[in-house]
Amino acid sequence: MSTLEAPAKSRAQIKERTLRKDNWRLYPITTFVIFTAWVVYATIRAFWGAAFYVPEYHYLTPFYSPCLNDICSNVTVNGHTGDAAEFGTFLPAGTRGWIPFAIITLPFLLLFRLTCYYYRKAYYRSFWASPQACAVREPHGKYTGERRFPLIGQNLHRYFWMAAFLISVINTWDAVRAFHGKDGGFGIGLGTIILVANVVLLWLYTLSCHSCRHIVGGRLKNFSKHPLRYRMWGWVSKINQNHGTYALITLGSLVVADAYVAFVAGGVFSDPRIFN
Repeated sequence: MSTLEAPAKSRAQIKERTLRKDNWRLYPITTFVIFTAWVVYATIRAFWGAAFYVPEYHYLTPFYSPCLNDICSNVTVNGHTGDAAEFGTFLPAGTRGWIPFAIITLPFLLLFRLTCYYYRKAYYRSFWASPQACAVREPHGKYTGERRFPLIGQNLHRYFWMAAFLISVINTWDAVRAFHGKDGGFGIGLGTIILVANVVLLWLYTLSCHSCRHIVGGRLKNFSKHPLRYRMWGWVSKINQNHGTYALITLGSLVVADAYVAFVAGGVFSDPRIFN
């Protein structure tokens, strides 16, 4: 017989909650504060129903895109009237305050982020403490994984990604429209730059998604027979390394883009013009 001891019949019993010496609580606490603040802000703005569009320069906040309320058809700000309803309207004006103007897109965007692999890690640790950090004792009595309701819905992430991809196309169109000058021609303002930067970051977050990486290069047995998909897979794989970073940055870029449009539409300050 081997001189090695028999394997233990149970897991090692450690009294301490963790043997870590670093400040491991910083990540879940910081994440909890940031996510809570963002949800509060986004909820208030989504139901605000005002200060969402600048007709003079075609600035539309991403929180209201596409704008589907009747109010979106004739928006008047500072003596300028414009149409923010690029894709038509079906919500009556009376729904202001209790139904978001972008009711079609917002649920899909929310579900896309909720089921995102990075966000799962973030809110599992910060809101559920499941667990709060690596090498920290699990506070819950049992773990069932993502095999039961409601967490089984996490498996729908790839379909929410497809919806988010289409919505990113709409946001891109909004950014293109923002190249609008005072005389009706081509123009660039600070708002144009902010909206374009936000769209670029949203694309980086969307395309760096694990589901996108699988859609681009998954199920291929031989990359040499699919050189274009291999190149795309390689590029997506590179930006996929920073997927979590883009997920956080886009929370900030969405708030900046929305707040800027709200301030200009509300007359807090004028849009600094770079050209026309």
